[in-house]
Amino acid sequence: MSGLAAAAVTVVLVHGGFVDGAGWEGVYNILKKDGYNVSVVQNPTTSLADDVAATRLVIAQAQGPVVLVGHSYGGAVITEAGTDPKVAGLVYITAFAPDKGESVDSLIKNPPPGAPVPPILPPVNGYLFLDKAKFRASFAADVSEAKAAFMADSQVPWGVVALSGSISEPAWRTKPSWYLIATEDKMIPPPAQRQMATRAGATIAEAAGSHAIYVSQPKAVAALIEKAAKSVSAKTSGN
Repeated sequence: MSGLAAAAVTVVLVHGGFVDGAGWEGVYNILKKDGYNVSVVQNPTTSLADDVAATRLVIAQAQGPVVLVGHSYGGAVITEAGTDPKVAGLVYITAFAPDKGESVDSLIKNPPPGAPVPPILPPVNGYLFLDKAKFRASFAADVSEAKAAFMADSQVPWGVVALSGSISEPAWRTKPSWYLIATEDKMIPPPAQRQMATRAGATIAEAAGSHAIYVSQPKAVAALIEKAAKSVSAKTSGN
């Protein structure tokens, strides 16, 4: 895509639980180099409503059509926030894609037999953390030891209320979507990812990577986002 066409689309990146927007830096750098406008949402991760509000603030500032990208719990956020008329496409990166009335809580209630159990510690004052000692193995197995340790030690408290926030109107029912399945994910089982992606009618890509694939493999992630952006750009420009 030419720089001019790329500049007509804004990519908005939405992070998930336990982390903040800084994890998108590698993906951000690739997209910027390729000419895209890119914004990164900093979710408070206190409630779904708060995170949707934070995302809509960023969408409101965007130029042109928006490709809204969500990782993990960020998928629930973009499913709700993506009904905004400026949003032209959704990209799920090993993310939850709930349907109407569903929440992250309802989606993780009945894991498939043999699925790894994320090492989420009991809530403290309404917030969740991952066990630091098990963080890398479960969340970021293909990230360097040093970076995974930093991610574990800089966790953002994830509000229990955010997990129970349910979707009022799923944006993927009316807008095109893309989904990157991380086949080595130990947080969201790949079969669950595939089921959600298929239900959403998403264009599916796969890569062998951990739940933190957006950190470990920014090229694979950026490639799918750019595919979505090109499709959106072609539709909105009438090509």
